Amino acid sequence: MSKEIKTRQIHKDIKALDKTVTGMERVKRAYVRTKDSAEQTQVQHYDTPEEYAQDKITHGADTAAHETVHQITKQGGRAIDHVKEKKQTSDSVKQGMSGMKEERRTTERERPSFSSHSEEKVYQPKEQLSKTARQEAGRKAAQKQAGERAAEKKASQMRELSKQTIKTADRGEKTIKTTHQAGQAIKGSGKGTIKVSGRTVKTAERTARTTFKTTEQTAKAAQQAAKASAKTAQKAAQAARQAARTAQQAAKATVRTTIAAVRAIIAATKSLLVAIGAGGWIAVLILVIVILFGGILCMVGGDNSNSVSPVSAEVEAYEPLIRQYANQYGIGEYVELIKAVMMQESGGRGLDPMQSSEGGFNTRYPRQPNGITDPEYSIQCGVQELKSCLVSAGVENPIDMQNIKLALQGYNFGNGYISWARSNYGGYTAANAAEFSDMMAARMGWSGYGDKQYVPHVLRYYAFGRIPTGTGGGAIVAVALTQESNGGDTYWSWYGFNSRVEWCACFVSWCADQCGYIDSGVIPRFSLCSDGVDWFSARGQFQDGSYVPAAGDIIFFDWGNDGGVDHVGIVESVSGGIVNTVEGNSGDKVARRSYAIGDGRIYGYGCLCD
Repeated sequence: MSKEIKTRQIHKDIKALDKTVTGMERVKRAYVRTKDSAEQTQVQHYDTPEEYAQDKITHGADTAAHETVHQITKQGGRAIDHVKEKKQTSDSVKQGMSGMKEERRTTERERPSFSSHSEEKVYQPKEQLSKTARQEAGRKAAQKQAGERAAEKKASQMRELSKQTIKTADRGEKTIKTTHQAGQAIKGSGKGTIKVSGRTVKTAERTARTTFKTTEQTAKAAQQAAKASAKTAQKAAQAARQAARTAQQAAKATVRTTIAAVRAIIAATKSLLVAIGAGGWIAVLILVIVILFGGILCMVGGDNSNSVSPVSAEVEAYEPLIRQYANQYGIGEYVELIKAVMMQESGGRGLDPMQSSEGGFNTRYPRQPNGITDPEYSIQCGVQELKSCLVSAGVENPIDMQNIKLALQGYNFGNGYISWARSNYGGYTAANAAEFSDMMAARMGWSGYGDKQYVPHVLRYYAFGRIPTGTGGGAIVAVALTQESNGGDTYWSWYGFNSRVEWCACFVSWCADQCGYIDSGVIPRFSLCSDGVDWFSARGQFQDGSYVPAAGDIIFFDWGNDGGVDHVGIVESVSGGIVNTVEGNSGDKVARRSYAIGDGRIYGYGCLCD
């Protein structure tokens, strides 16, 4: 019987269940304590996102723990009920087994040794007893086997119950793990919230940094602007220094001009000495006048004195040879004029500085451009050529400018021009020089012939070339002044327009026509200001706005300072750095105006050479 009652495993299973229940009770008590603590902690306000996140995590953990305890309690209750049910079944089995044992004992006590069908004892034979013993032994063996099977079945049931209990505990553990994972998830959510809050803080920090950087950049921009202003001031100072240098250079130029004038005086004095030695008292008187007037004009300065340019150092280097051959051929007083001719021809450079290869006095070298390869021989031939022109033109002295002009143009065109101009016009004019050039070009089949502006080109280097000897452009000025205050219909109608146009160029052309300048080619007939500029530029007679003009020159304006030509007038006079003009279509009438020399509105000048 001791083998039949082995229930220690069952007691162990019950103890394991008791441990599970104890664990559940502990979790429940922990939940209650956590809940009580949470209820006692009343947070009405959250100072930071972290506090809000922690509160959320605590609340989520409480909810998860409560749900976990509920599930464990529920599953534990089911397990306990199942164990109780199994225990009741085990008790019933025990009671059944006890009853069977008691019944067997009773049967053994009460069983008769005789047949039940007979009231008196009938003793069985030995074989029957043996059979009965065997049957009893078999019955006992069957009962024993049944008891063992029942015990085994009970043990199996208890093992299954133990397994179910363990599974229930495992489910509880899984539930706890799930709760833990939920808590972790909630914690992660809290962390995410904290991260979001952290991002918000970082965003705020970045915004602050951006604001700081913007402020810093603004400060830097202001600093740069201040630096730019300082640089502008520095540039202004540099400009002022440059202006001072320009003034200094102008002063040096004045000194150079004075030196040139002194040299001219010295040269004239030398010529005076030569003339005295030759006994030419009239020439001496003329030279004295030239020295006094020309020297004062160059040193003190007239309104147009800066249009006289000094000759180059190369030309000056040839002065001894020039003087030698000038004296040899009897024109010693014209050394300065010879130097001016050399300056225009070559600037003193090359092997033929007087460009006399094509002249009649060249007998050694080919008569072609730059045929002479000996500078001294070039000077010798050039001096003889110029003397021939001076004689043909009837030049009487170094200040006989009208005949000198005729002689100079003859040096360029050839002696044939001098006789032609005298025969047809009585002398030199810019118009007949242009006419002769065109005539010869057509006759020779060339695109051009000589330099139509040779005379003014040479005289810009001749110290006595600016001495007043005639009216110059006074004729056109006189005509223009008679039209002051008139309207423009006379001028645009004369030009050929049927209705009003911008008539400033028409006015200049009308005045030029009244003087015969258009027919003689001194001034073109034009209605567009730009056409006038193009005409003067093509002939080398255009000067920019820095030029000091002479009376009768044509002045062009650029009102917008954009490179366009907008207006034109006639220079009346120049005095004290002021250019006085007569202009048509100035306030829709002919009017007199004044501008400073170098005014930014002055585009340039068309120079007259009459």
